[in-house]
Amino acid sequence: MRLVTGFNAARELLERRVNVSTGNAGVEQSVRAVIDDVIREGDAALKRLTARFDRVELQTFEVPGEHIKAAMSAISPELLAALKTAAGRIGSYHQDQRQAISAMQLAMDGRQIFRPLERVGVYAPGGKAYYPSTVLMTAIPAKAAGVAEVILATPPGPDGKIPAPTLAAAAISGVDRVFSIGGAQAIAALAYGTESVPKVDKICGPGNIYVMTAKRLVYGAVGIDGLQGPSEVLIIADETANPDFIASDMLAQAEHDPLAQSVLVTTSKPVADKVIAILQAKSEGSARRQAVAESLGDWGIVAVVDNLDQAIELANLYAPEHLLVFTADADADLKKIKNAGCAFIGEKASVAFGDYVAGPSHALPTGGTARFASPLNVLDFLKITDAVRVDDTMVNSLGAAAAAIAEAEGLSAHRDAVRLRMEAA
Repeated sequence: MRLVTGFNAARELLERRVNVSTGNAGVEQSVRAVIDDVIREGDAALKRLTARFDRVELQTFEVPGEHIKAAMSAISPELLAALKTAAGRIGSYHQDQRQAISAMQLAMDGRQIFRPLERVGVYAPGGKAYYPSTVLMTAIPAKAAGVAEVILATPPGPDGKIPAPTLAAAAISGVDRVFSIGGAQAIAALAYGTESVPKVDKICGPGNIYVMTAKRLVYGAVGIDGLQGPSEVLIIADETANPDFIASDMLAQAEHDPLAQSVLVTTSKPVADKVIAILQAKSEGSARRQAVAESLGDWGIVAVVDNLDQAIELANLYAPEHLLVFTADADADLKKIKNAGCAFIGEKASVAFGDYVAGPSHALPTGGTARFASPLNVLDFLKITDAVRVDDTMVNSLGAAAAAIAEAEGLSAHRDAVRLRMEAA
């Protein structure tokens, strides 16, 4: 954990960042080989790569529909109820968004037609751990958008099976098909198709550097939602903030990954000192203390600045995945924020609520991409067709301009096509 004082020192530290979009030469070479194998050999490559990377032998990859449904009775009633509660919130949020989007009739003789994608692949990390929340947060927005077929790919566990909570989440989310495939090979299979895995139109979901590199390399053959890197949180706090709440969210972020970044920018040195003391006291007791220690040690930052304007400027420069605003007038301060994946307002708003039950998807832009990217939402699963109607009035008023531009560009057939309409008008 680094404690720094002053705007410039804080800015310099915040510019250090793990960015998956720039790539890693060694990883990229390995991933290209995996993709090429899947394109060339299909299911045979998937079997070989699954045995190599997941250390399980699978003859088939698709999980039978009855197994997916049965998973709902294989988990505890408490977890099932929690997943259904989360799904209800996520579904309502994204259904409301979808209903707000309709065909737009434009004043200039045209309209925009919104249509859902036909088939989408969602990826959920797995293997040693499993993340049913990721299934909810990616599949439900797709279904709310009207996607006809949602396909889940997730790695098998050590026993060769997908954990019941993940399958239960798939059932609750309305996932149509589930495949027990992980890593770069799963992304390749979804992008290009194999004998058993259908090709999709878009791939969404988080993963490790191999998964993200695969998504980057297949982009163009399919759409992707983005390149999510290590998780991150930036907290803006003044002297009114509760140090215990601040530290709890920094610890929660740190347990994600040794590369996760937890940042506090505060105007109060006493708050900074208390937060550091709490982190030091509690990090040893974490169930994932190794990851927490590495994350806080390598990437944790506590910065003390002169005023909230400086704190807000740093937040906008950093463009965090998660932004927490713990100030006396958080709503007013939020209005000054330009770049953030998801903003949490007020000290009761832990990131964990957003991770699971608030409603918006927790698939958020990382690595500073919140400067230009948005959280996963129904628009990610919709495409727009522009529809243009041209009548005689438009031909007479705009035809000469169109013909003149076409002639200037040396496209005589374009010019003649316009003039033909002008003569017929």
